[in-house]
Amino acid sequence: MGDLMLGNEAIARGAYEAGVKVGTAYPGTPSTEIIENLSRYPGVYTEWAPNEKVALEVGIGSSIAGARTLVAMKHVGVNVAADPLLTLAYTGVSGGLVLITADDPGMHSSQNEQDNRGYARMAKLPILEPSDSQEAKDMVRLSLELSEEYDSPVLLRITTRLAHSQSIVETAEPSQVELKPYQKDAAKYVMLPVNARARHAKVEERRQKLEELAETIPINRIEWGDRRIGIITSGVVYQYAKEVLPDASYLKLGMTNPLPRRLIEEFVRGVETAYVIEELEPIIEESVRSWGLPVHGKDLMPRMGELSPEIIANRVLGETVSISHPAPAALPPRPPMMCPGCPHRGMFFELNRSKVVVSGDIGCYTLGASPPLSSMDTTICMGASIGAALGMEKARGKEFARKLVAVIGDSTFIHSGITPLVDVVYNGGTTTVIILDNRTTAMTGHQNHPGTGKRVSGETAPSLDLEALVRAIGIERVRVIDPLNVKETRQVLKEELAAEAPSVIISRRPCVLIDKTVRPPLAVDQEKCNGCTACIRTGCPGLELYEEKKVRINTQFCTSCTLCAQICPLDAIVEGGTANG
Repeated sequence: MGDLMLGNEAIARGAYEAGVKVGTAYPGTPSTEIIENLSRYPGVYTEWAPNEKVALEVGIGSSIAGARTLVAMKHVGVNVAADPLLTLAYTGVSGGLVLITADDPGMHSSQNEQDNRGYARMAKLPILEPSDSQEAKDMVRLSLELSEEYDSPVLLRITTRLAHSQSIVETAEPSQVELKPYQKDAAKYVMLPVNARARHAKVEERRQKLEELAETIPINRIEWGDRRIGIITSGVVYQYAKEVLPDASYLKLGMTNPLPRRLIEEFVRGVETAYVIEELEPIIEESVRSWGLPVHGKDLMPRMGELSPEIIANRVLGETVSISHPAPAALPPRPPMMCPGCPHRGMFFELNRSKVVVSGDIGCYTLGASPPLSSMDTTICMGASIGAALGMEKARGKEFARKLVAVIGDSTFIHSGITPLVDVVYNGGTTTVIILDNRTTAMTGHQNHPGTGKRVSGETAPSLDLEALVRAIGIERVRVIDPLNVKETRQVLKEELAAEAPSVIISRRPCVLIDKTVRPPLAVDQEKCNGCTACIRTGCPGLELYEEKKVRINTQFCTSCTLCAQICPLDAIVEGGTANG
C-alpha cells in the first residue's frame, strides 16, 4: 500500500529517491510545494532564489559541478528563466538537470495560460508529462537519467490539476548517487560564438537521437481497445478521457517532445477516427497534421481553459455527460479579496481617495484593483510596475507623474523590481515607488525571501535592508510608513507625489496571517452610526450592512487593525463593548 500524495509532493519524493543534491525555485502557484517538500528531506540543499532566472542559474552551476539538480517554477517563471535555459540547451549538463514547468490552464492564479511545451520545441529539449502522482515521482528519476544520457536539461511539465491532486504513490529508498567529477571544459560551457556553433551541431545530433528514443521509450505506449475511437493524449488529460471513454484505444504520450512519428502513424492508421486531445495549444495536433494524418483536434476541443471529462464526452461523443460529483450548496459568488486586517488595504484606500494612477504588479496586493478599492490601472508581470510607471511619465510628462505611483511587493521588488528602479534614477524619472513590505511572499503561501531573514529551511539568514538598497541605487527620498496609520499614509503620499525627484515609500507591516498578536475586536456604537458607509468602502469583509444601512462588525473576522475606526467621520467604531447591533 502506497502513500497518498499531491503531484508536487510526489515530485519532491522522486527527486529525493533519485539522488538530487540541489533543488532551487522561486515560489509560484502551482509549483510552490515542490521545494517546500524537498526541503524536508535530508542531504538535499534547497533554496528560494530571488527569481526564476537566478534559480535556474544556480541549478546550472550545480549540474556543471556534477550534482543531480531539480529546478522548479510556474509557467510564467520559465519566461524569466528563458535566457539561461536556451543557452543551457547548447551547453548540456554534467549532473542531470530537470526543470519543472508548472502550467496553469484556466489561469487559477496566473496572468496568462501559456503552453510551455512550446519552450521544449523552441529549445529542442525533451519534455515529459506525467498523468498522476506516481508518474510524477517516477518521471523525475527518468528525466535525470535522460538528462545525463543525452547531455541535455529535461523539462517536466505538470499542470495545476496534477500539482494539487492526490493519488497513491509507491515509494522507495533513495539512491546513493555520487557527484560526477568536475572537469574544466571551456568548449562545452563557455558560449563564445565559436564554441556555440559547435554546440549547436551537438543539439541537432541530440535531437535525432531523442527522436529515435521517442519511438521506443515505455512512457509512449499504445493501449488498444475499441478501434472505432482512437485518442492521442498526454498528462492529466489522459485521466479525463479514460473516465468517459474507458474502452477507446489510446496512444498515451509521456514524452511530448520530440514526438514519436512512426508510433503515431501506426496508431492513427489502426483506428477509424483519431482525436488529439490536449489542453491549450495544438502542439501535438499540428505535428500530426503536418505528416498528412487525419485527426480531429482543436476543430472540436477548446483552445482556452482546462479540459474536463464533461468537455471531452461532449466534443467526442456529441452528447452531454454529467460526471457524478457531490452537488455543492447554492452559495452567493465571493470574489477574491484582501484578508481582514490586511495592511495593503490602508494603502489602497488612500490611493483610491487620492485618485492617482497606479501602475501595479503581481502579488496578493493585485486585489487592490477590485471594487470597492479599485486602485490599480495596470498589472503585466513581475516587476513591470516600476518600468511601466517610468514609461508613463516619459510619455506624458512630469506633471502626469505628480499623480502616478508604482506599487510592488517586497518579494516582487527583490525578484525583478531593482533594475527598473535603477532605470528610474539613471534616466531622470520622478516616479514615486511604493514597496508594499509585508515581510513575506504572501500570495503563494508565506514563503521566505532575502528580506525576511530566514531561508526555506527556516534557519536564520542575513536580511536584505531595503532602505539601504534603494539609497544605494540613488534614491534620496526614502520614507517608511505603517499603511494602517491613515493620517501618516495620507501625508507621506501627498509629500512624495509633490516632490520633483524619484522617491520610495516603504509601506511596512507584516501580513496579518503571520502577525499572531491577538487583539479584542472592534464594535460599532449604533447611536453614533448614521449609515454613511465610509467604512464599508475599505472593502473589509469584517464590516456588514444590516437593517436600515446600519453597520456592524463581524467579530469572527475583525483583527482590530483600526482602519475603519480611523476612517469613520463620526467616531462610531470603538474598541470592544456590546454596541455592535
